[in-house]
Amino acid sequence: MPQPTPPDTRLFTVTADTLVAVDFTPRAPREPGPYRRLFALPGARAFTAGNLLARLPMGMFGVSAILMIAGSRGSYALAGAVTATGLAATAVVAPWTARLVDRFGQARVALPATLIAVLGSLALVLCVRQDAPDWTLFAAYAATATTPNTGGMSRARWAHLLKGRPDALHTANSFEQAADELCFMLGPVLAAVLCGTFFPEAGTLTGAVLLLTGVALFTAQRSTEPPAVRRAAGRAPLRAPGVRPLLLVCLATGGVFGSLEVVTIAFADAQGHRAAAGVVLALQAAGSCVAGLLYGAVRLSGPTWARLLWCLASMAALMTLTLLAAALTGSLLVLAGALLVAGMATAPTMVTTMALVQRHTPEGRLNEGMTLAVTGLLGGIACGSAAGGWAVEHVSATAGYGVPVTAALIAFTVAGTLLSFGSSNRLRDHRPHH
Repeated sequence: MPQPTPPDTRLFTVTADTLVAVDFTPRAPREPGPYRRLFALPGARAFTAGNLLARLPMGMFGVSAILMIAGSRGSYALAGAVTATGLAATAVVAPWTARLVDRFGQARVALPATLIAVLGSLALVLCVRQDAPDWTLFAAYAATATTPNTGGMSRARWAHLLKGRPDALHTANSFEQAADELCFMLGPVLAAVLCGTFFPEAGTLTGAVLLLTGVALFTAQRSTEPPAVRRAAGRAPLRAPGVRPLLLVCLATGGVFGSLEVVTIAFADAQGHRAAAGVVLALQAAGSCVAGLLYGAVRLSGPTWARLLWCLASMAALMTLTLLAAALTGSLLVLAGALLVAGMATAPTMVTTMALVQRHTPEGRLNEGMTLAVTGLLGGIACGSAAGGWAVEHVSATAGYGVPVTAALIAFTVAGTLLSFGSSNRLRDHRPHH
C-alpha cells in the first residue's frame, strides 16, 4: 500500500538523460507590500475612493473658472482677479471650517460645507450665463471657500487608524501626497477638455458634481471617521510649539509651486508652444507622484526635521536644473525633462512637512493644523505667482526660473535656521502626539 509523501520530501526521477527533482517543501507566503497592508485595513479602500473623487475637482475649479470667465467676458485679468479672490477667501475660511470638522465630526460639517461651496459654483455659472455684473462673479466664487480640506480629512483618518504605527502612517501620508499630485495633474487637463469640447461651463459643473458626490461617499464611511473632540485640551495649532515655523516653510515652499507654474507657461508661450505648457507641468507632477509612492515604500530612520532639511536641499538643487535647462538650451523638450526630475523632490518634501505638522498639532486639532499648512501653501503660491509674473514681465521667462530656485533656498534656510537656533529644543521633540 503506498505511503503518503511527507511535505518536506524531495523526489528524483530520470527522463532520458535528464535528472528531474521535485520539491514538495511548502513555500513561505510572500509578505505583502506596505501599500497592500495599508489598504487591507477595514474601510480604507471605501473612504479613499470617495476622497479621491472629491479631490479631483480641486485641480479643475481654477482652470475651469478662468476659461469660463475669460471666454464670456474676454478678460483674463478679470478671470485672474476672480480666482485670486476665491483663493484669498479660502485662506481665511478654510481653517475655521477645519476647526468645526474637528469639533463636530467630518460627516456633520463637511457635507453641509460642500453644499454651500457647490451652490457658489452654480451661482458663478449662472452669473456668467446671465451676463451679471462683474461684482457678482467675485461674490459667487468667494462662496466656494467653504470647500472642506478633503486631503486633510483623509490624512486625519489615517492618523486615527494607524495610531502608534509611524511606519504605516508614513506610507499613508506618502500615498496621500501622491494622490494630491495625481489630482492636480489630471484636474486641469480634464477641465480644459470639458470646457473646450462641450461648453465653457462644463468644467465647473462637472467639478461641482464630482465634489458633492465624492464628499457624500467619503462621509458615509462612518466606521473610519476619527472621533469629534468638542473641547480639545490642547492650545490652538497656530500657538502650538513648532507649528508656526512649519507654516513659514510651507509659505516658502508654496512660492516654488506658484512661480514654477507661471514661469513655465510664459516660457512655453515664448517658444511658440503655449498649448504644451499644461503637458510640461503635468510631467513635473508625474515625477512628484512617482517619487511620493517610492518614498512611502521606504522605511525611514533619523530625526524628521533633519530629513526635511535634506528634502528642501534636494528641491533647491533640482530646481536649479530647470534654470540651467532654460538658460543653456532654450528647449522646451529639455525643460520638460528637467521638470520631471525636479518634481521628484516635491512629494518627499511635502510628506515630511505634513508629518511634522501632524506631530506638532495638539490632540483633537489635526484637521485645523493641516488646513493651516495648506493655507500657508496657498499664500506662498499666490506670492510665488506674483513674483514669477514680475520676473517674466520685467526680465525674461528664462530668468523667471530663478524665482522657484530662490524660494526653495529660502525654505531650506528658514528650516535650517529654526532648527539651529531658538526653537531647536521644541522642534527636536520627536514624541508623536497622535
